[in-house]
Amino acid sequence: MTTYDVHAHCAPTGLFDLLARDGGRYGTEVVDTAKGRAVRFAGGLTTPALRPDFDDLDHRLGSMDAARVDVQLLSSWIDLTAYSLPSDVGARYARMFNELLAETVASRADRFLGLCTVPLQDPVVAAAELRHAVTEFGMVGVEIATTVDGRDLDDPDLEPFWAAAAELRCPVLIHPYASLAGRGVERYFLGNLVGNPAESTVAIAHLVFGGVLDRHPDLRPVLVHGGGFTPWQSSRWDRGHAAVAHLTGGGGIGARPTELLERVHFDTVLHDPQLIDFLVQRVGVERVVLGSDYPFPMGDLTPVDTLDAVTALTDEQRRAILGGNVARLLDDVRR
Repeated sequence: MTTYDVHAHCAPTGLFDLLARDGGRYGTEVVDTAKGRAVRFAGGLTTPALRPDFDDLDHRLGSMDAARVDVQLLSSWIDLTAYSLPSDVGARYARMFNELLAETVASRADRFLGLCTVPLQDPVVAAAELRHAVTEFGMVGVEIATTVDGRDLDDPDLEPFWAAAAELRCPVLIHPYASLAGRGVERYFLGNLVGNPAESTVAIAHLVFGGVLDRHPDLRPVLVHGGGFTPWQSSRWDRGHAAVAHLTGGGGIGARPTELLERVHFDTVLHDPQLIDFLVQRVGVERVVLGSDYPFPMGDLTPVDTLDAVTALTDEQRRAILGGNVARLLDDVRR
């Protein structure tokens, strides 16, 4: 059985050299900061310092072997998503990124699959890029951020993208970005510790209450970090849908929030076997998938070991989480 890690970040081989050489074409430049090299996008937005292991395939493969992970679904470091670029430049950047990612995947097709990036600042172009990446580059899905340059995921302008993702029935990995912007989360690393799970929760709530999941039953969202607070608070959403529909927009969706959430998958990055056990009980084993958040220290870099520590799982349930559920998702992608 193949073990899949759905939550693994990368920079495609050659990306940073290309941006250093020809970044102006893609609205970027590679700059030196106090903590190391970073990428600055047109308009001034600058990433944190780049990790040397983002594009180190030998290190990645060694880490996968040590962690007993057969295949990683490679997705962009979310800070490289580039939604702040102008539409035409963002489209050029996304195509370049996906071409390099396809080459990286092809270099070890037995160990890697690709989740493309798309220029969501222009949803029509993003839909076209998603179709191209899946049908021409062999990508198995897409990673998007929890917001699009400040817009929430139920923004009506994003409808062409959601329609394309549903048409393709490909996984859509939703990853926190700029978590809880405007809140005081800079101290104590709260932007990550609290902000990231909260950001995922807000994002999927917009898709639920905004009717996106209701309109597109073939969508395949995947939430990282165990879905944030979503699994533990979803019954509260049902209560709001029933009790204060005039405030939640509940009259605009045709099912209870917990029913719509049955279309969502959740990764295992919860750092506690007991919580993974509870997640399985709460959402169903068929909707839990293995994740690591490689290569970040806040990830679970030995996710198979963590799953092994969930003693309540049967062998069949363990196989489903390790790879069976992802295999089913991939078999369902419309090429």
